[in-house]
Amino acid sequence: MLDERKMTQYQLYMKSGVPKSTIGNIINCSYDSVKLRIIHEMCQGLGIGLDAFFDSPLFQEESLDP
Repeated sequence: MLDERKMTQYQLYMKSGVPKSTIGNIINCSYDSVKLRIIHEMCQGLGIGLDAFFDSPLFQEESLDP
């Protein structure tokens, strides 16, 4: 989504208030789970709603690991 919006992690940090280290860890899949509050804040920084975020093909049932 950052690439689609031509945004950097730093720009997302500035717009969302989510710490740069947290954004980096999420992008690098360093966490087993992420709080919905953090996802919501990142979505606000991206200028999208949670519905648009979770509408991504990445969240379709066949894309999820068993």
